[in-house]
Amino acid sequence: MKRREVLKNLTVLPLAGGVLGAVAPFETVKASPSDKKRNLFKELGVRTFINAAGTYTFMTGSLMHEEVVDAIRASSHEFCLLDELQDKVGARIASLTKAESAVVTSGCFSAMTLGLAGVLTGTDPKKAEQLPHIEGTEMKSEVIIQKGHNVGYSQALTNTGCKIVFVETAEDVDRMVNDKTALLWFLNIQSDKGSITHEQWVALGKKHKIPTMIDMAADVPPVSNLWKFNEMGFDLVCVSGGKAMRGPQSAGLLMGKKDLIAAARVSMPPRGSTIGRGMKVNKEEIIGMYVALEHFLNYDHEKEWKEWEGRIATIQDAVKGINGFNTEVKIPTLGNVTPTLHVTWDATKIKLTTKDLQERLRSGDSSIEIVGNEEGHISITSWVMKKGEDKIVAKRLKEELSKVAV
Repeated sequence: MKRREVLKNLTVLPLAGGVLGAVAPFETVKASPSDKKRNLFKELGVRTFINAAGTYTFMTGSLMHEEVVDAIRASSHEFCLLDELQDKVGARIASLTKAESAVVTSGCFSAMTLGLAGVLTGTDPKKAEQLPHIEGTEMKSEVIIQKGHNVGYSQALTNTGCKIVFVETAEDVDRMVNDKTALLWFLNIQSDKGSITHEQWVALGKKHKIPTMIDMAADVPPVSNLWKFNEMGFDLVCVSGGKAMRGPQSAGLLMGKKDLIAAARVSMPPRGSTIGRGMKVNKEEIIGMYVALEHFLNYDHEKEWKEWEGRIATIQDAVKGINGFNTEVKIPTLGNVTPTLHVTWDATKIKLTTKDLQERLRSGDSSIEIVGNEEGHISITSWVMKKGEDKIVAKRLKEELSKVAV
């Protein structure tokens, strides 16, 4: 039977039967000695580095926990039905995050596109096949967002064919809502860049009977954010899986109302002829994401925070006495809420540019990546470092700053 004929025989909606444990046994499969010895990065000539920057996509996010890698390896040795696995994993995830329903997606961006697709089409497969060509159809076509939340990620929404309508006040929302309005979208990391709060946004959605969605891609920690926005009343909540949770970098979560998650899945693989067909997430990633979430929720976060603080203190202590350089530890209020060391200097007095410092750390024996978007300023985080790497960063940073100290 041809692949397209198999797809035609798939049910339009997700399956409801089966047992998670029977689908993908969590056996630990040991790598062969030859696998352990082979360094593919070195073989391919790809530079690896100490990540003192954070969970950036271009730096490949974070490193998966061993439990996640073991789960991925074990599940790679069994077949299962993709819908059945999503059903069972989604139910577990929803329970853990206090949501009505959930599904594993191919990242947060994908979760946003699929979530809005579900809002537009409901569970009608014919409508799903029409996206993104919605002009002239009965489907809604506008998404309302605050101007201060427009930083690029809204592309995930326009992928459905919708256009963005910008507002600044609650009164603007009241005025701009019409029969074409499909969704009210909120970007958590920019919540201080708009006058409408989370709670007010949810209230506006309920007032106008328009679904609300929040993008909180990198906004754990704190761990409570995983259920905070579900409990607050957002209809759809999108989060990345390959950042603090240390799941697969190509995975994410879409959580929310049961009917909307079911509708979103109509545009998801294994169904074809939809805008989500290319947003595949395989059984290994689904299992890996579930195990990563479970591990993250059960982790001792207080202990982990102290470890982060200790690493940052090691680096700060190494450089805070160097003439001409100032250090300060700050904790962001939004996005990547972790202890962050800021090192600043007067670039007119010290002959060192931010770019030069980045390149010096990058090209050393132990390559190190840091954040430096302003002249005379760098920031360092420790939460994705491996054990002992803070000492290497401290040593290398002290060496480079000492060379140019006034």
